[in-house]
Amino acid sequence: MIGLTATPEIALADEPVRIRAWGLPPQQLITLKAWLKDEKGKIFRSQAFYKTDTEGKVDLDRTPAIGGDFQGVCPMGLFWALKPVTPFLRLMKRDVIGSPFHVHLELYPNMVFFSDSEDPPAVKTVLERWYVTPGVQRIQIREGRVRGALFLPPGEGPFPGVIDMFGGVGGLVEFRSGLLASRGFASLALAYFAYDDLPKFLGSIDLTYFEEAAQILLRNPKVLSDGVGVVAVCKGAEIALAMASYLPQVKATICINGTNAINGTVLTYKDLCVEGIPYEVEKVLVTDIGAMDISHMMADTRSPEYQDSILPLEKAKGPILFLVGEKDHNYDSLKFAKEALARANKFGKSNVYVRSFPGAGHLLEPPGAPFCMVSQSPFFPLPLMWGGELLAHCRAQDTCWSETQDFLRTNITRPRQSKL
Repeated sequence: MIGLTATPEIALADEPVRIRAWGLPPQQLITLKAWLKDEKGKIFRSQAFYKTDTEGKVDLDRTPAIGGDFQGVCPMGLFWALKPVTPFLRLMKRDVIGSPFHVHLELYPNMVFFSDSEDPPAVKTVLERWYVTPGVQRIQIREGRVRGALFLPPGEGPFPGVIDMFGGVGGLVEFRSGLLASRGFASLALAYFAYDDLPKFLGSIDLTYFEEAAQILLRNPKVLSDGVGVVAVCKGAEIALAMASYLPQVKATICINGTNAINGTVLTYKDLCVEGIPYEVEKVLVTDIGAMDISHMMADTRSPEYQDSILPLEKAKGPILFLVGEKDHNYDSLKFAKEALARANKFGKSNVYVRSFPGAGHLLEPPGAPFCMVSQSPFFPLPLMWGGELLAHCRAQDTCWSETQDFLRTNITRPRQSKL
């Protein structure tokens, strides 16, 4: 009898899964497929070919894929390689509380490819991939100007507080906050444009909005009250670095593939006004698949005329961690991170760190998230290139997620008081 197991069957989306098959002829080629349907009904799927061992077994922890969407020993490869049937879509969980992603795994005792008329699988199973652990509470935030969703872990707390932001997609993106809350953080998924009654476009950055968000988070009785962390990607990472530079509430900052300066938009805070460095839109590249590579669109931040737009990260109260994909095709993020580190060294700030990952692209997300090299953005006429290579990128996501939690937990948690 042919068997297929994937354990755990119900788990958080950032947890690894062990996939095993047995009951097959020895040294036989088989196909394993995975697929899911997102909340809009769009299908994402992957496949890989394996050869059974002398006992007719396959264990993805040890058995290498010999073809398909990836090769080599890659236990989570079927999850990492999920790609849309409809081109240029990005898999993103919207309702993180109400439902999981259901991932279907199928085994075929021969070598088959995706088609509309294939035979049914010999055996299949379905996994639930959740973005919150039981007991996580979601609180809609609509206080003053601030719009978002606060995720609180189970228990009394107080918990380390984190502001979580995304970039140019706009809206309210909650999946990372759900996972952070599941790992013990009070995480505020913060929207800052294209959501509710917020501006539809990001014409300027008013830093007092983000300070108000930090104050709301710190007032919650289940949140440690002596400072917050910030984790953000893309344009959000640029704002996160500004928050670190100017806001006393920020204790620790993680910038994922961001910049070291204000670009494109004006930043204001009290009497401060920082003009953004103009985008050089004429340097956009259109790839052979009809997508936009905008990594060359930002002007040289080393130019003397733009020095007032460089963020003074040396003023930050706490440490800053730059997480960088070296094959980012959206920003030249490695260059920006190196410039930020050089500035920190120049001013004697010793707690700025750069972790860069060869082969990783722009969208460094929690583990288990499939690799997305290109997808449509609501504010661009063509899909955007994010860059990266499947296995290198997804392995980097594993490392980044672990280091993100360690960094935040170490630097936000209130120091122990001496008993003496």
